[in-house]
Amino acid sequence: MFFRLLFESFRRQKRRKTLVLVAVALGMTIATVMIAVAAGIGDKVSEELRSTGANLRITSVDDTLDVMLGEVNLKPASEGAFIAESDLPKLKGIFWGNNIRALAPFLTDSVKLTSADGRTFNAELIGTYFAQPLRYGTQSISTGVRSMNLWWQINGEWPPDYAEWPVDAPPSVLVGTKLAARAGLKTGDQITLQGRRLRVSGVLDTGGSGAEAEAIVAPLHIVQHMLRLPNAVRSVTVSAITKPEDAFGRRDPSTMSGAIRDRWYCSPYANSIAFQIREKLPNVRVEQIRQVEQNQGRVLARVSGLMLLLTLAALLASALAVSAAMAATILERRQEVGLMKSLGASNAAVASLLFTEAGLIALAGGVIGFFGGAALADRVGQSIFGSSITVHPVVIAMVIGAALAVTFLGSAGAVRRAMRFDPAVVLRGGA
Repeated sequence: MFFRLLFESFRRQKRRKTLVLVAVALGMTIATVMIAVAAGIGDKVSEELRSTGANLRITSVDDTLDVMLGEVNLKPASEGAFIAESDLPKLKGIFWGNNIRALAPFLTDSVKLTSADGRTFNAELIGTYFAQPLRYGTQSISTGVRSMNLWWQINGEWPPDYAEWPVDAPPSVLVGTKLAARAGLKTGDQITLQGRRLRVSGVLDTGGSGAEAEAIVAPLHIVQHMLRLPNAVRSVTVSAITKPEDAFGRRDPSTMSGAIRDRWYCSPYANSIAFQIREKLPNVRVEQIRQVEQNQGRVLARVSGLMLLLTLAALLASALAVSAAMAATILERRQEVGLMKSLGASNAAVASLLFTEAGLIALAGGVIGFFGGAALADRVGQSIFGSSITVHPVVIAMVIGAALAVTFLGSAGAVRRAMRFDPAVVLRGGA
């Protein structure tokens, strides 16, 4: 009899049940999207912030004088304050080596530039990687400023990364926008530095007013050749995928016990990656470029708070819609409830029937909302981050649990009112 009453309820009240189902499904769709985005946004935001530049800077421990090039500390060349270029592949050998997405070494010096018409200008010469192949064991990556400083715009062509000084043609270099305007240089022109001819392959626009605008940017090996500093780099900037910094990530590993230290070491904090780099290269100093790391934590905290607020608002709206629909349903079925009570049905039996109906609707709405939310989350990921967001299967349990909670909470008031019905009154047509 219970299941027959359940079947007849759905058959005779299709419209009301459909409204409740739609309300639950919409609420669970939004909840699924928010949960999926919250679970995957850490890596996505980290990747987006990596496009704003490096988050770690490596310098020699002998290096004490700071010289800023835009937002990057490059520091001038001096005796004994170099890092061996041949040691750079070791960075991929740390525990979190796969999290190092790009690195760019720098070697700088002040030079005199002579333009084609014989005029002389002071300029900064910067040597770096553009897209240099780098191997460590069986791993091979192409790294440099092209994959790190994504905001750099070139009017012309990127210079190739020469391994040796070319003998058949002058090396290609980039010239900053301000230096190009001051010296009247354009793509294809030739300049002279320290008696060596160079070809301007492009004009570099960094979108700001930093020192790069007044600089000549050349392949690292060319600058090493000109400065007679083979295998030397002055500093290295690193772009690594890191976990947002918290109180645990800021702890000093020397104060930790074995198990806690292992957990810190095996977490991709910027501090733990820096610690591992110092293990591989003992004579270097590793500093965080705090702006990127702080931005990441701040952005994630704000976005997570906003998503939590939207999720709670969606669940509340769904509960209110369910409450209104269930109240109307109970009002329509008051004579049915009164007849059940007059035939001996207890309040518990009536409540179990109504809550079973609500539970079935919640299950259906939760499943529909999960798959609808998964599809919508993928669209959100594609439109905002350019890649899909994976919804883990465990989310369906969370969504169905939320659907049951919302539906039961929304139905509680209507069910409580049904249990107060007086059979004699409702059967006579009373309210």
